[in-house]
Amino acid sequence: MTAAPRVSIGLPVYNGERYLSESLDSILKQTFEDFELIICDNASTDQTDVLCRAYAERDRRVRYHRNAINLGAARNYQLAFEMSSAPYFRWATYDDLIAPELLARCVEVLDREASVVLAYPKTKLLEEEDGLISESEYEDGLHLSSPRASERFIKLVSRLRLCNAVYGLIRASELRKTAVLGSYIGSDGPLLAELTLYGKFFEIPEYLFYRRRHPAAFSSQQDVQKLLQFYEPQTKRRAPLIAWHHLIAHLSAVNRAPLSIGEKIRLHHFLLRDAIRSRGDYWYELTTLVRRNRTAAVRRVSSPLDSPATRLFNREEH
Repeated sequence: MTAAPRVSIGLPVYNGERYLSESLDSILKQTFEDFELIICDNASTDQTDVLCRAYAERDRRVRYHRNAINLGAARNYQLAFEMSSAPYFRWATYDDLIAPELLARCVEVLDREASVVLAYPKTKLLEEEDGLISESEYEDGLHLSSPRASERFIKLVSRLRLCNAVYGLIRASELRKTAVLGSYIGSDGPLLAELTLYGKFFEIPEYLFYRRRHPAAFSSQQDVQKLLQFYEPQTKRRAPLIAWHHLIAHLSAVNRAPLSIGEKIRLHHFLLRDAIRSRGDYWYELTTLVRRNRTAAVRRVSSPLDSPATRLFNREEH
């Protein structure tokens, strides 16, 4: 009977043929070799399927799963985790790269520090424009070592910009206690915040994660409706309600966590003050939603093809 691996890596992908081989090669060259790589293909229409099957045939650590339909990014990320079996878990992407020592360094930390829930290395950004690639160092600043959960949560919410740390190594047992990833824009932020309620974050002081930023990357997308479709491909046009989704996710995480009453009160107070400071964002999202619903209602009423008289006529005709 084959022993379960110590690390599971989940790689969700959709139409990633351009960079996928580079990413897979960087994963399979890890100095720490006791891992499984689970590729969840979200019904790609390019050569992703061919590439993944070839890697699965060459390396027994690679498992390839193809969804019958595009489930959306969040559900595909969740599926990659659900299919994992190891005590430590890491998400990977089709376009980012990792240094050969990344897994080894992260495993060392989680093995040594029982209070750490997530270990991640420092990040270098690979900016791609007009065929040229420039490299720059990025400071996440998320080494959260306070023994107090509320302190870690508040620091993360206050400091978080790019969610590079979500590609760190996570204790699977603690990740299962969270909501994982929701189907709304930026749900990796609330996930990181919720993880701080279950343990410390450890930043490895070495640049071992290389995040590629290119025009096709999700993080480069500016069209809100395209972002919504990235999370839920079957969705109709709707208001994103980003601030509201994040606030509700944070409140739910605090209520769900095994914290003292005092800690929960402190976090509710922080979230309330933060919402008051950002009340313009919440008001804008609500008014946008109301305007969009009103416009949709007017269109339904004014459309001669969908009027009550037209529907009655069509029934009589048939």
